[in-house]
Amino acid sequence: MSRQSESPFSARVVAILMAIAVFSFGGVMVMAGWAPELRDRNQAGDHPYSTSALGYNGFVRLMEAQGYPVSVSRLERNLETRDWGLMIVTLPAYGKFDVIEETGFQLPALVVLPKWYGRADPLNPARQADTRFIDARDLNDRLRTIYPDAEILRIAPSVEVRGTFEPGAVKPDVRLQLIRSAALETVVGTAQGALVAYDPGRGLYILSDPDMISTFGLARVENAVFATRLVNHLRSSQNEPILMDATLHGFARSENLLKMLFSVPYIGATLVALASALLLGWAAVVRFGPPAREARAIALGKQALADNTAGLVTMARREMKMAPGYASLIRRRLALALGLPRSLPEAQLTEMFDRLGPADSGG
Repeated sequence: MSRQSESPFSARVVAILMAIAVFSFGGVMVMAGWAPELRDRNQAGDHPYSTSALGYNGFVRLMEAQGYPVSVSRLERNLETRDWGLMIVTLPAYGKFDVIEETGFQLPALVVLPKWYGRADPLNPARQADTRFIDARDLNDRLRTIYPDAEILRIAPSVEVRGTFEPGAVKPDVRLQLIRSAALETVVGTAQGALVAYDPGRGLYILSDPDMISTFGLARVENAVFATRLVNHLRSSQNEPILMDATLHGFARSENLLKMLFSVPYIGATLVALASALLLGWAAVVRFGPPAREARAIALGKQALADNTAGLVTMARREMKMAPGYASLIRRRLALALGLPRSLPEAQLTEMFDRLGPADSGG
């Protein structure tokens, strides 16, 4: 009968392989769930992550420095449904403004119109190589799909603005951009148009000149003061958070199942499942080796018969009573095997057995 071959892997090798597999699997899961979070978002552009001249990361930092609860929103659902907070939507330089009409914004919400476009520096993608005005006619065409009589104006930056709150002096770059439409009410502006307008039909506020909150514009103290006063005017309480939308600039984040499993309230069930998996793995490691073959319930052969008989004697607790008879039986069989006469006395028989025993046995 051939002998069963042993496993070619030692327990140590199997443990190392399992550790590598678990580490690799964990790495794949992390990259699958959090890869979008690991990507560098500080790219030149007019979005909340950008620290370039046209970006709005300077506004986020300004609010944080003053203790305002501000964050960047990457969930599209926050535009229409969120707990509460002021949503600031910065429209991209290119594309239509359909989001104003198609989105049922949860209020309060502030929409910031574009004014500049530019290209990133090839040597430093986080910076703008140059910037230029967006053609006012292009902005008018896009706005008129929402407000048919809308018009974009660009006037001298030295003009004084007034409104329902004290705006202070504003210092836009090159020109002050205003919006004019019969469907909009002026909150802050001049006789020619509105710097901050209110849409009573949708409940939206519109900031016509992004220089008031862009990183380059906030380099001037007057614009930083205006931005702070505007936020205070739009918020209903000091604890109301400020959300800067990034979804319109390609930073939308989907709520994938993997990240949901590690968030409240599912984290408890996830930890229980992981602990169960670890226990199952440990149980598999403990029984390392070839699986045991299934044996017969009642074994065959003389050895099995003897073992079963001994087991029955043990279960009946008859060892002490059966021992003298068993010893006498063995003595008689040994005497018969040695050819000793049956009439030999027990004392001589014992002496004979002692002489025949091994020399180092002690008799």
